[in-house]
Amino acid sequence: MNTNADLLKSLKIDRNAAPPPPSRKGLWIGLGVAGAVVLAAGGFFLLRGKDVTVRTAEATAIGATASGSASVLDATGYVVARRMATVSAKVTGRVREVLIEEGQKVEDGQVLARLDPVDAEAQRALSASQLAASESQIASVQAQLKEAEANANRLSTLAAQKLVSRAQYDQAVASRDALRAQLATARRNAQVARDGLRIAGNGVDNTIVRAPFAGVVIAKSAQPGEIVSPLSAGGGFTRTGIGTIVDMDSLEVEVEVGEAYIGRVKPGMPTETVLNAYQDWKIPGKVIAIIPAADRGKATVKVRVGLDAKGDARIVPDMGARVGFLEEAKPAQATAKPGVLVPAAAIAQRGDKDVAFVVRDGKAALRTLTLGRTLGDDREVLAGVAGGEQVVLDPPETLADGARVQVENDTAATDGE
Repeated sequence: MNTNADLLKSLKIDRNAAPPPPSRKGLWIGLGVAGAVVLAAGGFFLLRGKDVTVRTAEATAIGATASGSASVLDATGYVVARRMATVSAKVTGRVREVLIEEGQKVEDGQVLARLDPVDAEAQRALSASQLAASESQIASVQAQLKEAEANANRLSTLAAQKLVSRAQYDQAVASRDALRAQLATARRNAQVARDGLRIAGNGVDNTIVRAPFAGVVIAKSAQPGEIVSPLSAGGGFTRTGIGTIVDMDSLEVEVEVGEAYIGRVKPGMPTETVLNAYQDWKIPGKVIAIIPAADRGKATVKVRVGLDAKGDARIVPDMGARVGFLEEAKPAQATAKPGVLVPAAAIAQRGDKDVAFVVRDGKAALRTLTLGRTLGDDREVLAGVAGGEQVVLDPPETLADGARVQVENDTAATDGE
């Protein structure tokens, strides 16, 4: 009984006793969770506030032109010269002087350089001496022949009168005929010497390098003191040419058109060319010829395009160009909205859609694209991007719509300041 009473007494609550100290384990857990949330939020805002550095390119409008014609095809290519020559000397020799510089205009036949003419002039002097010797021999033989003819005439009269023997007369005639043959040989030798002198004179003239046509010097290859040789393969000490001349009136554009679209191009078709260096300058022209050969590896056909702006100093060889092949616009039909060209590197995949990011007010705006043709390194965009907008090149996977961006060119400019 006492035992049970003690047990019941131990279960009795003492209301006057002090309360036990509270446990702080839950408090520490709550503080840890709150700190993690604060750190995550701070990192999120730090990452959100950091600008993404990107490179951009401008979308170029294509399609309708100011001339009232529509572009049925666009292709890229380069300016080439149909008349270009690397001028060299006809003979091997040491350069005495070079009279040209890059960018200089030259006329047809103008002297470009001179070689050392010592050997050529020595050969000409030798040929002149040989000619003089041949001519003096002619004079000697002529004097002997004159005497022999007179002797033969006298002996002919005496032989008729039986005053000299027939043998003496025959000997005089033979001497006369031999001298006649010697005279003919001497005259032929003199003609050979005369021809040799003319050739030696050409050799001296070959030491003078002249322009084959009027044009502009684009390269100066030799300097005074160097050896030039038209037969040399070219090395560290031997030049093969003096300089390169281009006829600027022969400049045209050569483009490569895909086999699938070559049927749209016709000889004489009007064109509009835009140089990469002058985007606002539209140069009219026409198709000169379609080269009847295809590139198997690239599946393209070369097309020659002429330019109406002949002799313009802004057009130089090897410039990049974009050519639009035009056809007359049909007024009865609705004109299609022109598209734009953007670099292929600006197009990305988000899910199953083709997208691009346009930079506006320091932020990247996601645009869904409707793509058209592939034109070299560019793609035609029918909808989604307008001409003149800046598109992001090679957008990273982490770039999202509305993200703040910093254009790489602007960053470089700020650092330079």
